[in-house]
Amino acid sequence: MLPVLISSCLLGIKCRYDGGHSRVEEIIKRAKEMQFIPICPEQFGGLPTPRAPSNIVKGDGKGVLAGHARVINSLGEDVTEAFIKGAQESLKLARIIGAKEAILKNKSPACGLNTPYCEIDTGHGLGVTAALLLSAGIEIIEISPEEKITI
Repeated sequence: MLPVLISSCLLGIKCRYDGGHSRVEEIIKRAKEMQFIPICPEQFGGLPTPRAPSNIVKGDGKGVLAGHARVINSLGEDVTEAFIKGAQESLKLARIIGAKEAILKNKSPACGLNTPYCEIDTGHGLGVTAALLLSAGIEIIEISPEEKITI
């Protein structure tokens, strides 16, 4: 059984920006069958919980990694370096454990594949960690806690 990175909040860990979680019961039921390795890239990057919500400005996660977009929280603070560090630490962990897949929370400026918290023409883009993991060849399954899921 190969290890799979998973957004910690999907397991019910209170690490979201607001101090809450995004627990998904279907994932909890599968936890005994899969080798889940919980990650919270924003915490890995050194941000506290709770923390001010963040948006990616002038691009999405790919733009952040390329150096032309920034991550700014609702207090106007630039938290770009924390998001990049969290993405790098998540990738480092994936490589150490040999993970080829990640199950990540939707809409997150860190984890989302289709986050609305960015500034790109389509209105939705990659989160910072999602962008880095994809560039390293790690498959991502995006989970919306509001929808019925199967994994």
